Amino acid sequence: MSSAKRTDTRPSAPHAADSHDMIRVHGARENNLKDVSIEIPKRRLTVFTGVSGSGKSSLVFNTIAAESQRLINETYSAFVQGFMPTLARPEVDVLDGLTTAIIVDQQRMGADPRSTVGTATDANAMLRILFSRLGDPHIGPPSAYSFNTASVRASGAITVERGNKKAVKATYERTGGMCTNCEGRGKVSDIDLSQLYDDSKSLAEGAFTIPGWKSDSQWTVQVYAQSGFVDPHKPIREYTEKELRDFLYGEPVKVKVNGVNLTYEGLIPKIQKSFLSKDKESMQPHIRAFVERAVTFTTCPECDGTRLSEGARSSRIGKISIADACAMEIRDLAEWVRGLDEPSVAPLLTALRDTLDSFVEIGLGYLSLDRPAGTLSGGEAQRVKMIRHLGSSLTDTTYVFDEPTIGLHPHDIQRMNDLLLRLRDKGNTVLVVEHKPEAIAIADHVVDLGPGAGTAGGTVCFEGTVEGLRSAGTVTGRHLDDRSSLKETVRKPTGALEIRGANTHNLQDVDVDIPLGVLCVVTGVAGSGKSSLIHGSVPAGADVVAVDQSPIKGSRRSNPATYTGLLDPIRKAFAKANGVKPALFSANSEGACPTCNGAGVIYTDLAMMAGVASPCEDCEGKRFQPSVLEYRFGGRDISEVLAMSVAQAEEFFGAGEARTPAAHRILQRLADVGLGYLTLGQPLTTLSGGERQRLKLATHMGEKGGVYVLDEPTTGLHLADVEQLLGLLDRLVDAGKSVIVIEHHQAVMAHADWIIDLGPGAGHDGGRIVFEGTPADLVADRSTLTGEHLAAYVGA
Repeated sequence: MSSAKRTDTRPSAPHAADSHDMIRVHGARENNLKDVSIEIPKRRLTVFTGVSGSGKSSLVFNTIAAESQRLINETYSAFVQGFMPTLARPEVDVLDGLTTAIIVDQQRMGADPRSTVGTATDANAMLRILFSRLGDPHIGPPSAYSFNTASVRASGAITVERGNKKAVKATYERTGGMCTNCEGRGKVSDIDLSQLYDDSKSLAEGAFTIPGWKSDSQWTVQVYAQSGFVDPHKPIREYTEKELRDFLYGEPVKVKVNGVNLTYEGLIPKIQKSFLSKDKESMQPHIRAFVERAVTFTTCPECDGTRLSEGARSSRIGKISIADACAMEIRDLAEWVRGLDEPSVAPLLTALRDTLDSFVEIGLGYLSLDRPAGTLSGGEAQRVKMIRHLGSSLTDTTYVFDEPTIGLHPHDIQRMNDLLLRLRDKGNTVLVVEHKPEAIAIADHVVDLGPGAGTAGGTVCFEGTVEGLRSAGTVTGRHLDDRSSLKETVRKPTGALEIRGANTHNLQDVDVDIPLGVLCVVTGVAGSGKSSLIHGSVPAGADVVAVDQSPIKGSRRSNPATYTGLLDPIRKAFAKANGVKPALFSANSEGACPTCNGAGVIYTDLAMMAGVASPCEDCEGKRFQPSVLEYRFGGRDISEVLAMSVAQAEEFFGAGEARTPAAHRILQRLADVGLGYLTLGQPLTTLSGGERQRLKLATHMGEKGGVYVLDEPTTGLHLADVEQLLGLLDRLVDAGKSVIVIEHHQAVMAHADWIIDLGPGAGHDGGRIVFEGTPADLVADRSTLTGEHLAAYVGA
């Protein structure tokens, strides 16, 4: 056998193809960026830092990643592009050297009731195929094991339009795995009748307890009282069986009330149409509270919450049904799949094993496939999205991560760092927006934006290595090695919230006393049961204000003024000063510019091409009719007030002729959470994750309550902003409030008066209290993972 003789023919000069080793950005002006020009090395890990609102996401997501996606979409035909989201070209002069971008962002996974961890990651799809091949008894194709697929049967004549038209008898049948009782949701809703009426009273005596239903004048109530189906003077508990059935479930019929033709309908369908079919978020607070009281969700009695039909539950591999497999912790399921040896489905078993092992490797082995996707925290959802990329063979790809360490205990951050480095070492460019020092430390290249937030940011303050950042003198550089010290004295509790026998999710009959009147931090590794303990056991009553991780909702018409309720006192002040209606000072109501309908811009839809937004020529982007802008308050018109920053507005409404105490109180709360730089009329869609988190916190601070429950309030916050948050928490406690914080950030732990540590592990390895006491005791003990990391953090 002969082999060709090799000679060294390496060129003296580098190949032209090897010169594209940088992503070049010149003149980026998206959102608050001020002509930013940078060069990012490819096949390296680059971390973008800076205070919340400094422009990190605008540069990474809205410029680099957005243009990469737009260019990929343009490679498809116009027909295909018509089905894809249209993306506008970012505001940038030059973007050079881009590669395919894969975005793993903080967006929470859809809260559709049928969406689970298994359906979101394709693990369920593989399990269904596995059971359709190996399950005994065999009940049908993969769809027979799917709780999203209903069984269908049909038969009849169809006409085939080919040659001589001929009617053909046809039957169609599809076996689905959906439980017919709960329709694949696992829960059934029930209406608590005691919340709708007082059955000891008659309709004439005002039996209804539904908000807005007054018996003397309300038309809806008169329909029931004068319908003839029930006696309006008889207490509801004395109704006959027929009267009660007509009252609760009567079909819609026309009736005459006081000479007016109206429709009578049973109370239950009436409530479902008027209250339950609407989005709860859009309801007024008292209506939302009524709906939450009146509607109860219980586990489906037919499928026992598995969502599956009886046939799907009866088919087994060994002794395990698909419902059992989905209910297992993923690490246990991976072991079960590893024990299956069936050559006929070997490729499927290999793919399923790899997917399940990825869950374990990324630290989510404690989840189960039947966990509803909407219940995952922001950090868990982001890691679930990462799973499909871990085993990918793609190289020379740009991976873009938005704070991948969110929701991670310091113990878990090291594992996440290893995954990011693995992606880089496969030859990929990894771009990470991050605040945690442990994640910044592994960067090959750092880009620090700032110096401030909003209009005070948008410039590159530093580019270089982590060591260079430490000595650069930027806000991030100065705070990178900050370490909060333990408090010398801690506050004494004024009482205790007793929790006994808590067993929500993985909690193992936990008994704990949560001290009141102090700053109490609940911590532990991801999946140890922190949220289950607090959200599942602290009663959500009138005295408890809970600020969770759910994203704030808002369109491009929403802004800080509308979201916080600040616009209401401002509108009333303008209306009173000018003797006109408050509705004139709303861009979503009577005062809106008729040309742009109060949007300030005209949107032109160009089908599969990016739509164009041009400023409205009539109102010049001010969003109001010219006549409205003639009304002034304190020397300013409404558009000038909405253009103010929170700090300017706080001064404006705090004294002088424009003094408005109701508006000033809301503005003070916004300033307290560090949002003094935001303009009142800035669209919510342009706010960063950290800004949205703080905006929600400021809104909830206005609610009356003695106990504040905060779920990871440091999400999206820069090291410098965490100090301000700690000051805010101190002020709340000093004002007599009790603050319970679910948190992983060591600075918050060190600042606590009391720590409750759950663990020792995640899933069924957690759910127990492993430490209760002061931070100093936790550091001295070092008996838990949290204790070890906190001791290292404070340098003990």
